[in-house]
Amino acid sequence: MSTLVIKDLHVKIEDKEILKGVDLTINTGEIHAIMGPNGTGKSTLASAIMGHPKYEITQGSITLDGEDVLEMEVDERARAGLFLGMQYPSEISGVTNADFMRSAMNARREEGDEISLMKFIRELDNKMEVLDMEQEMAQRYLNEGFSGGEKKRNEILQLMMIKPTIAILDEIDSGLDIDALKVVSDGINQMKSENFGCLIITHYQRLLNYITPDHVHVMMQGRVVKSGGEELSLKLESEGYDWIKVELGIEDETVGQA
Repeated sequence: MSTLVIKDLHVKIEDKEILKGVDLTINTGEIHAIMGPNGTGKSTLASAIMGHPKYEITQGSITLDGEDVLEMEVDERARAGLFLGMQYPSEISGVTNADFMRSAMNARREEGDEISLMKFIRELDNKMEVLDMEQEMAQRYLNEGFSGGEKKRNEILQLMMIKPTIAILDEIDSGLDIDALKVVSDGINQMKSENFGCLIITHYQRLLNYITPDHVHVMMQGRVVKSGGEELSLKLESEGYDWIKVELGIEDETVGQA
């Protein structure tokens, strides 16, 4: 079992504090969901875990199996087993989907143990079929000219090929129609195992109708204010967030970041 531990994490952008003491533990074999109003720091948490230079860690720690994640460069975090499915995936001209994924897979393997081309192609074809993706997308430049839905499927394709230890999926459901949502959810569900843990950031219960979370967390004002099981997300869907604000005495304000 692997474990990602976030303790008392404080993050700022320029002079504005966004995260104000986040505590969270994610084990492999678990699916966690983070929900919360806009502007509470959910996407900031994802970016901080992966080391985006825009976000400054001012206090707290992030460890993966006891190793200090904050001491790692972004590529080292990926090789260590962390993966970020981005809300707005970047387009990279000149690098094909297939080349990108094969390089990412080999970066996590020992020198001399690189995946063979034929094994890679077989696995890629299989995963693309699961995600109902056209085979020609493998040879297109990374996300270039992709629709929003194609970009999200492509993020899940990368997830299934790279097989990280802990994945952070930032609003992977945004912009997806029902059919695409089911396909993307199936891909994530196929990953669930004792060797894989996942943190899903979402605004909507509709994704969690297809992916059953083991733990649900609510973020407000830059910290996790409430945690529970699947029943918590269902209550949020039916009643919104006001009852939590009343229960915890939280003023109706946000920190200005997703």
